Amino acid sequence: MTTPAVLDKIGILGRVRAGETVTLELGVGGHKRHAEAVGVDMRDLDGVDLVGDIFDVLAEFPDASVEAVYSYHFAEHLPDLARLVLEVRRILKPGGLMRTVTPHFSNPYYYSDWTHKSAFGLYTFSYLAEDPLFRRAVPKYLGDTGLVLQDVRLGFKSTPPFYLRHAFRKVLGLWVNASRLTQELYEAGWTGWFPCYEVTYDVVRRPDGSASPGGAVRS
Repeated sequence: MTTPAVLDKIGILGRVRAGETVTLELGVGGHKRHAEAVGVDMRDLDGVDLVGDIFDVLAEFPDASVEAVYSYHFAEHLPDLARLVLEVRRILKPGGLMRTVTPHFSNPYYYSDWTHKSAFGLYTFSYLAEDPLFRRAVPKYLGDTGLVLQDVRLGFKSTPPFYLRHAFRKVLGLWVNASRLTQELYEAGWTGWFPCYEVTYDVVRRPDGSASPGGAVRS
């Protein structure tokens, strides 16, 4: 008997094909942050509802069938970020949210994990979505993906037992995230002195659902 590529532990795929709307949390491991979300992971752990390769799982979802897609310290493990973004765009409802949290490129722990494949900085999703936030123009290698960058936040913290360093970095984060200018000033010259722990991107699919990937938009 052939083992299915995706193990659906709660029978959610049939309900989605019948019209039920869901949210997804990708790469949940054993810790789901959104209790209402459908957990996706390659490992069959507690909190995982769909077990399988991420692209096999996403391929099971009809177009425009998902309200939101969350991931926390997951996307950096993928060798093809563009493929993930385009597939999430496909399954998101118009106006749907994609929230992606990854290590910042200046996080020293990023380089310790040999499974990390992609580095992330302030402008990473500016290459993948329409960017109304920053004045710095970057190439759109995928053309118009139909996604809009809604917010970018740089996260600062330290792991125990570095409690004083943690407090300082939380205060630093308040200044860095006070404006787009201070975010850009920080990343342009301060990352070597005060490493950033993580970066959060909020991207939404355009409410009209429009997109034309494949052509250059600006360079």
